[in-house]
Amino acid sequence: MIHQTAIISPSAKIGKNVKIGAYSIISDDVELKNNVEILSHVCISGRTCVGEGTKIFPFATIGYRPQDLKYDGELSTLIIGKNNSIREYVTMHPGTSGGIMKTVVGDNNLFMIGVHIAHDCEIGNNIIMGNNATLGGHVKIEDNAIIGGLAAVHQHVRIGRNAIIGGMSGVERDVIPYGAVKGGRAHLYGINLIGLKRAGVKKHEIIALRKAYDVIFLNTGTISDNIKIVEEVIENNSYVNDLINFMKQDTERSFCLPKDS
Repeated sequence: MIHQTAIISPSAKIGKNVKIGAYSIISDDVELKNNVEILSHVCISGRTCVGEGTKIFPFATIGYRPQDLKYDGELSTLIIGKNNSIREYVTMHPGTSGGIMKTVVGDNNLFMIGVHIAHDCEIGNNIIMGNNATLGGHVKIEDNAIIGGLAAVHQHVRIGRNAIIGGMSGVERDVIPYGAVKGGRAHLYGINLIGLKRAGVKKHEIIALRKAYDVIFLNTGTISDNIKIVEEVIENNSYVNDLINFMKQDTERSFCLPKDS
């Protein structure tokens, strides 16, 4: 199960049925849960916990010092959930005292080649990040989002559930749940209809969500006023409620808007 050339600290915690490939390095405070598979040439450091069934591919570098000049060696953590696929050259960094002191990655995610997850990010479940997609510090991504290849997400941006980010997009603002954005400076171009249909969302739910989108983003008036209109007109729709609740939360960023807004 463990290749003879792997270097594993005696203080690392290794679960049952863990596989560790050639020339991989597992440092002092690392914990690998049951059924984790580490392929060759993987380096894992820091106070990092890798959840059950996660598989990490060659040349991934996990848990090393954040790329934050304010970081001063504080004992922050990186927590990775279950059944993730972490492909070649992925980097993930722990938290900092300027954030929540931890970076958290959920379950059943796919991180393709070259993905970077910076300090203090909070990543949900069932997320796909394409090749070389990059997250700045403090980014939050909700469940089932898709981030296209070479997309770059600015610090403190939030990305709502089931949103989709086009490849090579620069995302400087929050992306609403079920939203679709694209562009060098990313703009909102509608609802993620394909994703909603694939998720089995019923037609009447999608119609209500599109109606809410039109009122909030295409009506005249402020976004705040338009949200109030949606709350009065559309009731008891969980998808619309997700959208409204997301937009009413405190945030350090404004929202991605349609291009002509």
